[in-house]
Amino acid sequence: MPAARPTYTFLGPEGTFTEAALMQVPDAAEAVRIPSSNVNTALDKVRDGSADAAMVPIENSVEGGVTATLDAIATGQELRIIREALVPISFVLVARPGVEISQVRRVSTHGHAWAQCRLWVDANIPGAEYIPGSSTAAAAMGLLEDNPHYDAAICAPIVAAEQPGLHVLAENIGDNPGAVTRFVLVSRPGVLPARTGADKTTVVVPLPEDRPGALMEILDQFATRGVNLSRIESRPTGQYLGHYFFSIDADGHVADARVADALAGLHRISPATRFLGSYGRADAQSPVVPPHTSDEAFRAAHAWVGEILAGETLGTGMTVKASPTA
Repeated sequence: MPAARPTYTFLGPEGTFTEAALMQVPDAAEAVRIPSSNVNTALDKVRDGSADAAMVPIENSVEGGVTATLDAIATGQELRIIREALVPISFVLVARPGVEISQVRRVSTHGHAWAQCRLWVDANIPGAEYIPGSSTAAAAMGLLEDNPHYDAAICAPIVAAEQPGLHVLAENIGDNPGAVTRFVLVSRPGVLPARTGADKTTVVVPLPEDRPGALMEILDQFATRGVNLSRIESRPTGQYLGHYFFSIDADGHVADARVADALAGLHRISPATRFLGSYGRADAQSPVVPPHTSDEAFRAAHAWVGEILAGETLGTGMTVKASPTA
């Protein structure tokens, strides 16, 4: 019998940047692809088994972390990040045929897209009102409905190209031409992706207590082991004012001795630390590992301590025997 096709969900509808990220997964073209209306819905599909994995945005080079994803993945039934994808971001302004840019008063799009185009909007459509959309594609498709409550939408060029009922009022309207969004493929816990040598590890660390030096104690677990952090963001837990967790991306794989040792240190400080996965970097950039934090250095150090505990050698190389118990 042929193998069952995997089922993926993504932040929909079709034509979103998230779907473009999903299509970077090798078997996505043949997989069952299910659009989801928001990040929570996508992750819930994974948790309840109706999808094998979900592609969701987690970080943008302009706006930083995607809070909906950071919060949703940090709580509830545990999930694992198994892959990441990078998608260059560009935007167009679209409207129904016959609408001119001078007639635009209300614009809909996703919040992150609006944040990346607001300078262009202020300069070219001064006074335009922002209407939040669940996604850039959903905002564009809403224009095709009867009596839409906005005049134009900001979306990806592919959406405009595939919808004859829309026409482009302006192209390349992003305030930062080099903008990139990072997406992650999230599944239920299982076999970890193999170490590639160019990996990333994501964890969530609740602040154990609000006191001077608490954050420094967390950061020291990485610094003293030569583990670089590529992202760290604080998010409120929602329990009470001033209670936070930290979402952290660290260079390396949990199978690397320096990373494993850092995670063990984190768990001692904050036992509620949540491991979200180790996976290959999309840019395939290997970290620079100082010699004293290499796997070989850790093995040698543990062997040295083991010899001491076994009472076999001293620093001088002299062999001794343990004293008999009195």
